[in-house]
Amino acid sequence: MKRILTGALKPSSKKSLDYPVHSVKDIFSMVFNAKRAQKQWEAFPIKTRIQYIRRVGDYIVAHADEIAEVISLDNGKTLTDAMAAEVLPCAAAIDYYCKNAKKFMRDKKIAPGSLLFINKRSLGVRSAYGVIGIISPWNYPFSIPFSEVVMALLAGNAVLLKGASETGAVARLLKRCFEAAAFPEYIFNSVNSPGVITGDAFIDAGVDKLFFTGSVKVGKYLMKQASKKLTPLVLELGGNDPMIVCEDANLERAAAGAVWAGFSNAGQSCGGVERIYVHKSVYDDFLQIIKNKIESLRIGGGDDFNTDIGPLTLERQVKTVNAHVADALKKGARIHAKADVPKGLKGHFLPCLVITGVNHSMLLMKDETFGPVVGVMPYAEIDEAVELANDSNLGLTASVWSKSGKRAAAIARRLRAGAVTINDHLMSHGMAATPWGGFKESGIGRTHGESGFLEMTQSQVIINDIMPLAKRDFWWHPNSKRVYDGLRGALLFFYGKGIGRRLGGLKALLKVFPDTFRRI
Repeated sequence: MKRILTGALKPSSKKSLDYPVHSVKDIFSMVFNAKRAQKQWEAFPIKTRIQYIRRVGDYIVAHADEIAEVISLDNGKTLTDAMAAEVLPCAAAIDYYCKNAKKFMRDKKIAPGSLLFINKRSLGVRSAYGVIGIISPWNYPFSIPFSEVVMALLAGNAVLLKGASETGAVARLLKRCFEAAAFPEYIFNSVNSPGVITGDAFIDAGVDKLFFTGSVKVGKYLMKQASKKLTPLVLELGGNDPMIVCEDANLERAAAGAVWAGFSNAGQSCGGVERIYVHKSVYDDFLQIIKNKIESLRIGGGDDFNTDIGPLTLERQVKTVNAHVADALKKGARIHAKADVPKGLKGHFLPCLVITGVNHSMLLMKDETFGPVVGVMPYAEIDEAVELANDSNLGLTASVWSKSGKRAAAIARRLRAGAVTINDHLMSHGMAATPWGGFKESGIGRTHGESGFLEMTQSQVIINDIMPLAKRDFWWHPNSKRVYDGLRGALLFFYGKGIGRRLGGLKALLKVFPDTFRRI
């Protein structure tokens, strides 16, 4: 396969036999067939479903190098990025979810909340939604949808997965990985259709829940469309993620972490660092360290193991990054550090930039840039840093860097972000046990971990009356003053203040409670 340095490979042709382009009619048919097949799939013991998923894990381990190569070819990221952020986390996710699926799905006894209902025994039950629709992005085209598919299938759902059209080769690769498990027909369905029609088609065809990762604009549109049928959805809509460097931070680690989290995958990470706030007492030292690290970055083709940064995936993203940088420079910002693109490279390459003299009037600090550039600002007091970090309509991730874990944790609780890491950044998406999702316009709901797994299920409670001699509940019809007084007595006995009032309530309750055992 010839390496493409410009980003995504061309989407598959309509003539492709293994990955045809699907129409709206095709999607309706897929959903119909999936709904019929799902009932049998959910009826399988969870042990059986785990066995199927384990086969997918075996396939990934056996084909890890090929998978990393396809991801690198299609997306542009380096082979190391592909292995670290896409292949390895998926294998880890399978292991985690297969080990914990039974626990997550297990029935749970619910203790009575009041002695008034001591004869009622409640059981919390989880059941599959039915058919889960998943629409995935191009920046992490393998790992982002992968865990969602695994969780959905283990929970007993059928799945329709729409991979990003911009990374069609990875979408075909995902199809191969899951087909290697030989699931029953219609349980896993790979959808190849234009993005502009897929969301509407999924909702109109009747998927039981929709998972979407992408832009705020599209997420809001899908939410509006889903409201027509009250289709539940989980949205992950990007971030403009801040990093706070305290005066007591390990500056070497903080600068190295900023370079990793801000520039890996050419900065195309919704959970990557975009804004850095550094205490003024260490601001100059931090800038010098990060300058040295940025200028040593090696930009080039992803097939070279000694390359650190590859090309951006899409030409339109190049335009967005350039526009944000131009806006900042026009408003007085300066380029502090730069890793140049070697001459002769062809493709969507951009230099890695650290920008200083920035403020929140600039697009670079206000909007999601999604490219190899970060802005750095000094702050005087931690309250100022927290205010700046929270000054965004997005709140996906953030990080705090300090030698004091206790202090950092206290700061983290003040940040309006779904995932806050201490002395690290960006890696939490690769931790299968850790919930993933954001505050504000970064999205709704969670994926990953137990929280994400339970998003694939519906909660049901089964309540059983264990009093075999009871003929009725004493508050059933017919109504009377006597019943009213008994209920009021229950109120006073259980929740009233003062021994006299409570004993009076008990007396009234005991007058009517025997009706429970009488035929009236």
